[in-house]
Amino acid sequence: MGGRASLEVVGRLAEQARGGPGAQAGRASAQLPPLVRVVVRGDRVSEVEPVATRAQRARGSTDLWVAPGFIDLQVNGYGGFDLNGPPAAADEVVGMVEALWREGTTALCPTVVTASEEVMLSCLQAIAKARAASDLVAYAMPFVHVEGPAISAEEGPRGAHALAHVRPPSEVEFRRWQEAAGGQVGVVTLAPELPGALDFIRARVAEGVLVAIGHTAAPAALVAAAADAGARLSTHLGNGSHARLDRLDNYVWAQMAEDRLFASLIFDGHHLPPTVMKTMLRAKGLSRCVLVSDSVALAGSPPGTYQTPLGGEVVLSAGGRLSLGGGPHLAGATRPLAAGVANAMSDAGADLAGAVALVSSNPARLLGLDRRDGRGSVRVGSSADLTAFSVGPPPARALTIEMTVVQGQVVYRR
Repeated sequence: MGGRASLEVVGRLAEQARGGPGAQAGRASAQLPPLVRVVVRGDRVSEVEPVATRAQRARGSTDLWVAPGFIDLQVNGYGGFDLNGPPAAADEVVGMVEALWREGTTALCPTVVTASEEVMLSCLQAIAKARAASDLVAYAMPFVHVEGPAISAEEGPRGAHALAHVRPPSEVEFRRWQEAAGGQVGVVTLAPELPGALDFIRARVAEGVLVAIGHTAAPAALVAAAADAGARLSTHLGNGSHARLDRLDNYVWAQMAEDRLFASLIFDGHHLPPTVMKTMLRAKGLSRCVLVSDSVALAGSPPGTYQTPLGGEVVLSAGGRLSLGGGPHLAGATRPLAAGVANAMSDAGADLAGAVALVSSNPARLLGLDRRDGRGSVRVGSSADLTAFSVGPPPARALTIEMTVVQGQVVYRR
């Protein structure tokens, strides 16, 4: 990994690549955003200016795109590293963060899911130890996301969460989470229909916690009540739901129509079909959507049948679909955030700038990182968190990560 000496990146700003789906393909160079020279000094972007000389142009690539660092609000594991497998360990957390740097993800919310309180506290303590061991790792994990255990017990909405550990929200338990996590629990997902959930939402919002509703079977009135209480996000909208719903009156429509809620979406090619991806982006609007990977430790593993550490059999297909026992219900995702950017262009009709916003400026704004750290944009004075990549040909539009910069440090270079 590199240090914090002056760094120069020459490419095109992805934030400026406006147009139709995959708009960068097939255009003459004059129609593309101009090549710019992004200079980093210390942990900040110090210059963003058009390339002026042949020598500067030679240091870059006409195929290189420079974007604000990708931010993932929901990561359960990656590359064999599991945040939720007891006994949780700090080196697992560090290894996962470093593996995701190679995929262009500069920041993430490590996500602890429904389990016994003992296991959840162990996982939160491991994350806190990893943050304490490295300032850069701590910076890359600005908040912890706790998904559950206060979720629907119904089959379908519960998803892959363990039924035995589903329980109502608890103020006392939340305090223990925060103590174990060093006060870093900043995102909580719960079902608003559970007893005490609305009061729990109000209390968390008053403390500055981002509250999401998810794994829920709540009627429309309770979706609105959760937003009234301060909930601001729908966790992986369209997933963690019944296989069959009323065609007009259901909690997916209610959340899509609720303008106070952002929507996190899994665009891995398995969780949502292209028609749904496109419809949700149009209904919520690009400015109220974020992409999440929802990746798990089996991401990157060969196809096969696996036993999860918390119990239960999962099947990983050759195409990357991870399901409970090979059935219709998914058990997480196996593709990094960069794959969602490609699918947003190829399947959901977003242009490059819009697709990149879904993983950079939008999550930065939702988490408040734009105000706190200047993340989510490439401009003079912004935090030097950059993801540089090239884009493959249609129809896949696959991204190849060329360089990842976190707080001014080159943490990956292809």
